[in-house]
Amino acid sequence: MNEKIIIGLSGGVDSTVSMKLLKDKGYNIEALFMKNWSDNDKTDGCNIIEDLEYAIDACDKLNIKLHTANFSEQYWNNIFLDFIDSCKNGCTPNPDILCNKYIKFKVFKDHAYKLGAKKIATGHYAKINNIKETYFLTKPKDNKKDQTYFLHTLDQKQLSNVIFPLSNITKDEVKKIAKNIGFKSYNKKESMGICFIGNKKFKNFINKYIENNPGEIVDTSGKVIGKHNGMFYTTIGQREGIGIGGMKNTKNLPWYVYKKDLNKNILYVCQGNENTLLYKTKIYIRDIHVITNNEKDVLEKKLLCQVRHLGDKYECVISKEKENLFCVNSKEKIRAPAPGQSLVFFECEKCLGGGIITND
Repeated sequence: MNEKIIIGLSGGVDSTVSMKLLKDKGYNIEALFMKNWSDNDKTDGCNIIEDLEYAIDACDKLNIKLHTANFSEQYWNNIFLDFIDSCKNGCTPNPDILCNKYIKFKVFKDHAYKLGAKKIATGHYAKINNIKETYFLTKPKDNKKDQTYFLHTLDQKQLSNVIFPLSNITKDEVKKIAKNIGFKSYNKKESMGICFIGNKKFKNFINKYIENNPGEIVDTSGKVIGKHNGMFYTTIGQREGIGIGGMKNTKNLPWYVYKKDLNKNILYVCQGNENTLLYKTKIYIRDIHVITNNEKDVLEKKLLCQVRHLGDKYECVISKEKENLFCVNSKEKIRAPAPGQSLVFFECEKCLGGGIITND
């Protein structure tokens, strides 16, 4: 296998073991470490210096050439500014999906090709199937680590030129391999949440970029029961951090956000986790992407939809309302679909694409 494969190496256990698996299969493998964020606050869970040390350690142990590249400007322009705009508009964005679309499978891929790569590889838990010359994303062996939700924006060309070495291996097996080889990453704490926020409190982080915009909190009877500091602090279905509770003459049930009125800057809340206001059977989406590049493959068919990573899948039918607006009719009630988040659709095990949830 003389074709050069360049793997995206983060320094974490998944990408380092992916590199090991590719080398064992005889691939001509090199690695590329990406810097996507300029802040190096060691308390935020995104320590670029430590990550690079782990990447160097893995490449040294396997005798693999390591390249480095700084994509922080592209990340800022394509991912972070979009994230801030979405928050300002009261939405709940998912920058990890945009990072895959614009950075890992575009900017990184283009850079890898300049270095002579014929294909790229990443440490994602997903599987690629080629059915009659059409590429599909499907679930990996480890269902608990399934990342197809985050990869639903990939197209045919991208899927034809990427390798996911972890498609048929579990996380426990990955950790065991890393420990046996002696990779520093074998017991590295797994990154959680939005990468550029890390372990920081969202409120403290977002205050650097968006000013508070106080408004009223209103209950289902129309009564003002509190004040909020900005729509961007909350998401649909949120319970904690709203700033209300323990009020007289109300049910002894927790409060949840069920609606935002951006024009009036009002946050609407209801009581009880099973409150019908939190559930929808009709969800609208925009900016739809279909992996097969054919809308007909997803319209007016019985599919499954998912509104959050590793969340439940619901039977649904997608119809086109007008240009760039689609209606997803679910057979079951779906809890707290939040504008800005992605709704991803499946046909059995195949991921067919997705769209961005928007207000109806």
